[in-house]
Amino acid sequence: MNMEKTNFAYKVRHALNQNLEHLPASTTSRLAAARQAALARKKADAPIRVLNAATATAQGMAGGRLGNPFSWLSRLSAALPVVVVMASLVGMYQAEKQHRISELAEIDAMVLSDELPLNAYLDHGFNAYLAKRGD
Repeated sequence: MNMEKTNFAYKVRHALNQNLEHLPASTTSRLAAARQAALARKKADAPIRVLNAATATAQGMAGGRLGNPFSWLSRLSAALPVVVVMASLVGMYQAEKQHRISELAEIDAMVLSDELPLNAYLDHGFNAYLAKRGD
């Protein structure tokens, strides 16, 4: 119904603009006075014009943001790449951490299974010992 009123107002304005030159001066002055009176009575917080009347009425009739079934889907599609990137980064971090743990465990197992005492690894002459043993 609001759209019908808007269309009617546009048609009246167009008709007045077309015949503006043919109107008598008294009618033009009365129209100007009526416009000034209407603007004086206008509420201060009322909008002067609706920029996109079709969108405003469609949202009003559909219930605003919740009425559009694709609004939440568009928000989700905007956030989905961020979530995917974050999940992949966390997955890569966990995989690298697990790989490092398994490498350290393998080194520890090799050290513990060796016949060599642990003090030999701390000794400065260890390289000489390895060189003699390798011969």
